[in-house]
Order: sequence, then structure tokens, then C-alpha cells
Amino acid sequence: MSASTPNSIQNDDATPLARRLDRWTQGTNRLDTAIPGLSLHRWEHPTEPTSYMLAPSVCLIGQGRKQVVLGEERFVYDAQQFLITSIDLPVISHILEASPERPYLGMMLEVDLRTIAKLVLAQEQPVPRSNPARLGIAVSRLPPKLSDAMIRLLDLLDSPEDIPALAPLLRQEIGYRLLHTEQGPQLRRMAATGHHGFQISRAIDWLKHNLAKPMRVDDLASKSGLSASAFHNHFRAITAMSPLQYQKRLRLNEARRLMLTEHLDASIAAYQVGYESPSQFSREYSRQFGAPPLRDIRNLLQVSLNQPREA
Repeated sequence: MSASTPNSIQNDDATPLARRLDRWTQGTNRLDTAIPGLSLHRWEHPTEPTSYMLAPSVCLIGQGRKQVVLGEERFVYDAQQFLITSIDLPVISHILEASPERPYLGMMLEVDLRTIAKLVLAQEQPVPRSNPARLGIAVSRLPPKLSDAMIRLLDLLDSPEDIPALAPLLRQEIGYRLLHTEQGPQLRRMAATGHHGFQISRAIDWLKHNLAKPMRVDDLASKSGLSASAFHNHFRAITAMSPLQYQKRLRLNEARRLMLTEHLDASIAAYQVGYESPSQFSREYSRQFGAPPLRDIRNLLQVSLNQPREA
């Protein structure tokens, strides 16, 4: 994509991050960049709530305001804060503040927990073990050093030949900066192999790679090295839902993706993600997305003629 800026934001109070995001998102709502795991977002109007799976990531806003909902918990953040997730989570989000004059401008960088684990080992800092499991999503104040590292990563887009050598170094610095925010203890817990957060993340990996298979909570708890009751409690503490609720959200989001991007029929998509009853799939899909599968996909395709969906 060209980095020209024919319609760049003109407000004098725009931050350095906002100006860079504005420059790279001209004419698009989402840009998946040449830096793996880094996407940029632009919206010129508030959006309707959108359901999707959010990978472990750190999200910054250059301009505007956004709300992310997990279960009954709501997280609102703006350019003064960052949102972080330490595990794959089925969230609902929508842009609260955006206009053509002051568009919403944001960036999302996926976080590699293996990199975090290596940084924890290198720092030789103890992993908090006595605290109970915490929700795998949070909003915190944005430290200047973290913001600076994210901006320098973004600036690599101007020199793509430097990305292979320098992006991994900057991602490592960003991980280091995250470990030194108030969310650092949670990241350490999620990266530590003996902690409940890591055990729950292993269970979620199994669910993601075995969507169509039936799930027994006792078996999943055993795979995680936990009793059934402990597994259920820790799973809910981190994801704000039960394992069965999580599996349902995971299946419905994947079925929606299959219908939208691979153009599968609703009954085939339902079968591929583990539903045996098309009518049950249609009922649960309608409750989740507000419309039956065929109508929902038709609406999404119509919207995409004018603008891509939010990620």
C-alpha cells in the first residue's frame, strides 16, 4: 500500500502514533502489514458490536475510543491506555468515537507467549504463584517507553528490507516493556509452565485444534493436569465463561469465518465445526450474531462492498 497522505488528519493535537496510523490506513479499514501479527485499523464512524476471536495481543489507539466486552466485563480505552490479552478470547467490540474529521486509528500486535517466557527466564524474576487466576484481558495506562517501542516497530514499514532483522528485536523489546507494566505479573503467570494460566492456555489450544470433536470437561481437565472443579474455576476466572460456553463461541466464530471467507454453505460449516443439528446451529448462531447464518453473511458481504469488517 502506498504511504501517500492526500487526506491526512489535520488536527494539530494529533499524536505521533495517530499521524503514522493515519498515513498508513488511507482508504482502508484494516491493513495487515508486512510485519507478522501487526495490523492497523481505521474507522470514520462508530461501529456496531462485532464478535470475533482476539488472540494474545497488545492494542493501542492513536485516536478515538473503543469498547471490548468479554462475558459481563466491559473494557473501554483510548489513546492514553493500552489493552492486552494473554489468551485467545471470544470478545465483542465496537468503536465508540470516530468521525471523518477525527477517525478512529488503532493498531494490534499479537504477543508470542514463548517470547515472554524466554524474557521471564532471562530476567530471573520469580513468577507470582500465590495469586488466584485473573481474567485474561485488561486495560492499563500506556507507558511512554512502550508507546515509543510500538512506534519504532510501525516505522519499519518505511524500510521493509529492515523488517526481517529488526522486527524480532523490537518485538522482544515490546515484550520486555509489557513485563514492566502493571500487567507484567499476569503475563508471567500465563507464560509459566506450572501456573494455572498456562494450563488453561493448553486446554484452549486443544479446543482450537479440535473444534469438531466432542468435549468432556473431565478429559480436558485431565489434559491440563487439574481436577475438574479446579479446571472449571480457573477457566472461568481467565475467560469469563465456562468451557462449554467458550467452545460454543469458538465454533460459531469459526463457522462464520468459513461461510464468509471460504463461501461454505451454512450446513457444511456447521458440520465442520462440530454441530450435528442444523437447526440448533441456526438458533445458536442467531443468538450470537443477531441474525440467521444466511442473512448475517449476506449483510456482511454487503457491508464489505463499501468497507472491510473490523478485525
